[in-house]
Amino acid sequence: MSTYLADAAEDLTVEGPSARFTYRRLGPTTGTPLVLLNRVRGTLDWWDPEFLDHLAADHDVIVFDNVGTGYTTGTPRDSVEGLADGAVEFIEALGLPRVDLLGWTLGGTVAQHITRTRPDLVRRLVVAAAGPGGTVPGAPEPDPRVRATMTKPEVTGDDLVFLFFPETDTGRAAGYEHLARVATRLATGPPEVSEAAAMGQIAAIGKDAAIPFEQVRADLASIRQPVLYATGMQDVMIPALAAYTAVQHLPNATLVAYNGAGHAFLFQYAKDFAAQVTAFLAD
Repeated sequence: MSTYLADAAEDLTVEGPSARFTYRRLGPTTGTPLVLLNRVRGTLDWWDPEFLDHLAADHDVIVFDNVGTGYTTGTPRDSVEGLADGAVEFIEALGLPRVDLLGWTLGGTVAQHITRTRPDLVRRLVVAAAGPGGTVPGAPEPDPRVRATMTKPEVTGDDLVFLFFPETDTGRAAGYEHLARVATRLATGPPEVSEAAAMGQIAAIGKDAAIPFEQVRADLASIRQPVLYATGMQDVMIPALAAYTAVQHLPNATLVAYNGAGHAFLFQYAKDFAAQVTAFLAD
């Protein structure tokens, strides 16, 4: 079994106006910090330690739980705007004048909102397995099993493998390898994401999906920072078309797509994607 430096990172806390945030910080404390924003039902303990170790080899990496989620206190938010406000509150509580953001799935949506509304705070943006918002024209209807699985009171490991990895032998194997890597942190009995927090996050996705695409297109055009958009070609949750559509309307964007990978391509191809992120942030 591999040993990951991320598994030894200590829990730190910082007080904000509405919550006591819990976070972990890895890697060299030089350069622009890279703040990671998580998925629905995700906590600090669900970040894949292999991926974090690769990122932290070259970056000051910060992972945290947003307001009312996991280890962080406060009232859970139920909109992208509320989640973005929580993330900004955390960044400002740390006294960071400027950051790079990497958002995965819902975290990617939140990161785009922050970049658009607080351009002074964000240097570069990485969006992983997320869409631009609204209903993407021409996007296929999602598999009905996706929402049914997402909204279950308790999501199992098998459910996560279905949601995040392709339904192939290789994809399923990658999914269970990911679960094995996060098992070290999860074995300590961390706090669960409350039903209120999970349903608030799902409500945020629903509200975001209702935004007219004309508004989404204008929002994308207003983002002037360099953006790296990345997707898995076999993503059952967010179709690859969403990323392709987004980069057409972003003034300064790069698109990376991983074949044979799904929603969690960043964990299936941890070393490769971390290298892409490193090159993009250093460019």
